[in-house]
Amino acid sequence: MPFSLMPRWVFQRYSDITPAWLREQGVTLLLSDLDFTLAPKRVRRPDQPLRDWIAALRTAGIDFMIVSNNRSGTRVTEFCADLGVPYQGRAGKPSPRGLEAAMARAGADRAHTAMLGDKLLTDMLAANRAGVLPLMVEPLGGAVTAWQKVLHALQAPFKAACSGRMEKKS
Repeated sequence: MPFSLMPRWVFQRYSDITPAWLREQGVTLLLSDLDFTLAPKRVRRPDQPLRDWIAALRTAGIDFMIVSNNRSGTRVTEFCADLGVPYQGRAGKPSPRGLEAAMARAGADRAHTAMLGDKLLTDMLAANRAGVLPLMVEPLGGAVTAWQKVLHALQAPFKAACSGRMEKKS
């Protein structure tokens, strides 16, 4: 169980991760954080671009599940119901247990699973501890509070040192 905060790849946003690229990586299950990864925390319902992206994953044969630390199940439950995707709530990231439970539910193994998130201390650490491909995105909605701004600044050197970086699309 490696202790590493490093993502393997950093993307500007989730939609930059194509189903074809995931298939090239051997991914058949994509686990994803919700808040700031797929939507800003204040957004209660998924938008059409997110629905289309998840539909494209399904068409490519890639299973998708949200893995969230969110303590209030209402938002996650409603968001996932709107999307028609399963979720693993109260995941306890950076513990790998939530990711392992999600993989067990999906019938997937570590070698074919990736975890998508926006935070080093929860999402990337959990992915590395679980032995799955750690994929990071820039937070949707940006840093709002002073703490978020500090946290994002602390993450910058790790993201810069990441061995795989997808540049912004024009």
